[in-house]
Amino acid sequence: MDAFFNPRSIAVIGASNKPFNLGATICEYLTFLNYDAKIYAINRKGEDVKGCKGYRSLLEIPHDVDLAIILTPAPAVPDVMEECGKKGIQAVIIETAGFTEEGEYGRKLQQQVNEIARQYNIRFIGPNCLGTLNAHNRFCCFFGARPGEYDGVFERPGDISYVIQSGGVGVLIMDSLRSDIVNVNKMMSIGNKEDIDEADCIDYFNTDGTKVIGMYLESIKNGKRFLEAAKRSSIPILVYKVGRTSEGAKAAMSHTAGMANNDTIFDAACRQVGIIRCKAISELHSMPKIFTTMPLLKGKRIAIFTNSGAFGGITSDLLVEAGFEIPTLSGELQQRISQCGKLYNVSNPIDLGPTLSLQTFIDIFTNLLSSDEIDGICAVPNVWQQVVIDGILELMKLCKEYDKPAGIYIPNAVDRILKVRTAYSIPSFESPEEAVRALQISYQYYCASRKKSFTQSKTSAVI
Repeated sequence: MDAFFNPRSIAVIGASNKPFNLGATICEYLTFLNYDAKIYAINRKGEDVKGCKGYRSLLEIPHDVDLAIILTPAPAVPDVMEECGKKGIQAVIIETAGFTEEGEYGRKLQQQVNEIARQYNIRFIGPNCLGTLNAHNRFCCFFGARPGEYDGVFERPGDISYVIQSGGVGVLIMDSLRSDIVNVNKMMSIGNKEDIDEADCIDYFNTDGTKVIGMYLESIKNGKRFLEAAKRSSIPILVYKVGRTSEGAKAAMSHTAGMANNDTIFDAACRQVGIIRCKAISELHSMPKIFTTMPLLKGKRIAIFTNSGAFGGITSDLLVEAGFEIPTLSGELQQRISQCGKLYNVSNPIDLGPTLSLQTFIDIFTNLLSSDEIDGICAVPNVWQQVVIDGILELMKLCKEYDKPAGIYIPNAVDRILKVRTAYSIPSFESPEEAVRALQISYQYYCASRKKSFTQSKTSAVI
C-alpha cells in the first residue's frame, strides 16, 4: 500500500500534450508540488509532457517504476496492465472509467484486467477513480487538479485520512477543511474497488499515523472483510454511506459499480463494530476534530456553559434529544461556582451573563471538570470580547488536564466563527447541533471501544 502514497518513480500512461488531456494535469501538478520522484509520461509519440520525460512504452523506461497511473481509453487498459506486469510494476491506479459500471462490455474488460493483475501479482486501485493524495510528502495524482488550488492541504498537513468513492466528495472535504483546524493526512479514491477496497484502507490507515478515518461509500465490496477490519481498528471510523433509499441505491449503482447493500443490515453492523455512521455528508469534515483535540466523553452528564440564556435553552433541548442528561448541580458545587463571579445562573445551564473576567472562566471550568457530577461540557459562549476567546483557550487546556471533553459552539455568524476558529486553533463547531452531535459520537465511540476491549480481553483469556 505504501507505493500508492510514497512512490519514488511514477509512470503516467496516457499523458500527452493534447488539449484537455487528464494525464497531463497529473504531470503538471506533481511538478508544481515539487514531488521528489522520477515522473514519466507514456504516450504514442513518446513526447515529454509538462517537464516529465516521455516514452512510447513502459518497457522503454530504463529504470524501475514504483507506481503506474493509467488514464487511457478503457479498451486499452488490459494491454497496459500486461506491460505493467512485464515491467515488474506492483502498484497501479486505474483512473479510467468505462468498466463494470457501464454494462456487459465493461465487465468483460474488467475480467481481463483482473486476470492480468492476478497473473503478475499486481495490486490496483480503481478503475473509475480519482487517485491518491499524501499531504505530508506533497504527493497527489488526482487528475484535473490545478496548481495553487489546494495549496493549504500540503502547507498544513493533518492526521485525518479519507477513503472516498467520489472525487466530488474528496474536493468538498478539502475545500471545507481550509477553514478548520484539522486537515488531511492521506486520501484515496477507490472507485469501483475491483482489487483494493475499504477494508485494505482501514488496515493501512491504522499503521501510518492517521488519527481518524473518514469514508464516503456507495457500496460495500466484502461485508465480512470490512467488519473484521473495523474490529481491528484502534482509531475512530466515520462513514457516510449512500443507498439508504431505493432511489439512492440506484443512483449509486450508476456512479460506481457494486451492490448498494441492505441499509438496515449495514446500520446494525456499524453499531456492532463501533463504526460511527454520519448523518450528514458535512460530518466527514466537521466531526474528526472532536477526536483529535478533545478527550473522549465517558458519560452522559453534560454541563452547559453560556453567556446567553437563550442558548442555554437551545442546547438543553438538543442534548436531551441526543440522549444526554443535564443534571442539576449539587448545592455544594453550585456554591463553589457562585463564588467564581456574579453569574445569572449556577444550577446548569451555567449562565455567565456579561461577566468579563478570565479568572472567572478558569474557576468555573475547573470546578465543573474536576467534579464527579459532570462528564463533559457543552460550551456556548458569544465571543463579544477578547477575554471570552482567552477563556475558551483555557477551557481547552483544562479539558486535557481533567480528561473530559467540551463541545464548543460560538453563537456568532459563520464567518466570525471561522475567523476565530482558524486564528486561535479553537475546535469550535458551526452550529449548536454540530457541537452536540460531536459529543454524541465521542461518547458512542468511547462505549464501542470499551466493548471492543472487553471482547478482546475475554477472547485472550479463553485462549
